[in-house]
Amino acid sequence: MAVEPKSTPALHVTEHIFTAGGEPFPYKALAGWQRLFRREKPVAEIFHVAYLQQDSDPQHRPLTFVFNGGPGAASAYLHMGSLGPKRIRFGPNGSLPPSPVQLVDNAESWLPFTDLVFVDPVGTGFSRALTEDSQSSKASQEAAATSAPKPAQPQDKEEPPKEAPFWDVERDLQSLGEFIQGFLSRHKRWLSPIFIAGESYGGFRVARLAKELQSKFGVGLSGAILISPALEFGLLETNDYNLSTWAMLFPSYVATAAHHGRCGWGEDLQILLPKAENFARQRLLPLLAMGEAMPEAERQAIYAEMAAGIGLSAEYVAHKGGRIDPASFARELLRSQRLVLGLYDASVTTVDPFPDRPTFEGSDPTLDGIDRLFTAAINSHLRETLQVETELTYHLLNLEVFKSWRFTPKGELKQGFIGAMDELRSSMALNPHMQVSIHHGFYDLVTPYFASNHLVDLMKLDPRLKANLRLRHYRGGHMFYTWDPSRAEWFAEMREFYRQATASLSR
Repeated sequence: MAVEPKSTPALHVTEHIFTAGGEPFPYKALAGWQRLFRREKPVAEIFHVAYLQQDSDPQHRPLTFVFNGGPGAASAYLHMGSLGPKRIRFGPNGSLPPSPVQLVDNAESWLPFTDLVFVDPVGTGFSRALTEDSQSSKASQEAAATSAPKPAQPQDKEEPPKEAPFWDVERDLQSLGEFIQGFLSRHKRWLSPIFIAGESYGGFRVARLAKELQSKFGVGLSGAILISPALEFGLLETNDYNLSTWAMLFPSYVATAAHHGRCGWGEDLQILLPKAENFARQRLLPLLAMGEAMPEAERQAIYAEMAAGIGLSAEYVAHKGGRIDPASFARELLRSQRLVLGLYDASVTTVDPFPDRPTFEGSDPTLDGIDRLFTAAINSHLRETLQVETELTYHLLNLEVFKSWRFTPKGELKQGFIGAMDELRSSMALNPHMQVSIHHGFYDLVTPYFASNHLVDLMKLDPRLKANLRLRHYRGGHMFYTWDPSRAEWFAEMREFYRQATASLSR
């Protein structure tokens, strides 16, 4: 194990061999911290794990920066769930295994076609703001305040964590851009084909960074990969006056009902989903837009057709006015069996511990249920296999970050919800060679696949750019890659995606 000089944060280097397609694939793993600076003073250290092929020409080897979402999630989900050389063993269709977690060699790791850098934003994983900076900042504030009366402060008021300045949309993107710039310089990879990949809020990061990396940081991109992305937060809001959200959810409800044998429209997703998408646009949206202005008989007919598709009673759908929120659907579909669906993967169920209470008060099996798996997996992999020595706690999902996140853009007068589609459209025009790939799971009720389909249909892409964007969805939920068949399909798709995105290098 090699450690870099003390003038830089510890970087632990280990060597390994990965078997890809029956062939040995030697690589080195770099696990450690990289500093961020503000006015030439270090302000944070970003923990990351990089897997780099041994004995290759790094200038022509693709390099992919990977991050998860939350906000507040570390990169362990993609690291140990799908892309890295080791992964958690799930059931064939993503079911949660008993403890202790089992780690297996990952035959679908992306290492054969790209080097990988898994990045933990400040406040997640082992990434932290530096205490020295916060202390000097505090001292400066105190010195500046000596000439003015100091207002009384409550004795029990807690100071915000030192990482809090990094917990907003713009500062987060800036810190990731700075990290990527620093990594390229530190490892001499400025001429490599660069890709970025992010899941959930990480997909939002990718869409925004696709523009910012190229326009503010001078980093050209060969590709951007968005995994179960949240792209326009207005599409996540469920209320009486929002039309699109309900329609975007409907096809996922139909897919879920079919999975559980409750869909009256059939079971074949290749037939069901186009029908559900057409119904959402041509029947459900007009119903929601017209409200009570639509004749009663016509409304009831749509409710009945909708109910058959999603496996609920026509009375319940009518009572809800066609607006079925994810939590209600998750509790109602299998209520007769006292089962509740997971929101992140509605194919997964759990027993309702409080069936007589008006709302579900148990734990979501697809969020709380996986914590034990990924926490054990990432800690074992980092501390044992990659030999990282630290007393820090690895924050897999830091809820303090999530609760404190500031979404309001600074210096802008925009109203409503923040989004990223404008930046993605601009980045594709800015770099007409950049390839974009968007992926979802059909049973995801948090970031439904049809929302991305809908947004892409509204992009007004120039015909010369349309071929650069792909949409591909799979059986499974938010983390569809926990399903063995879906992970294998995705691996094949992405291998071809990288081949096409870097084809010009071989000419």
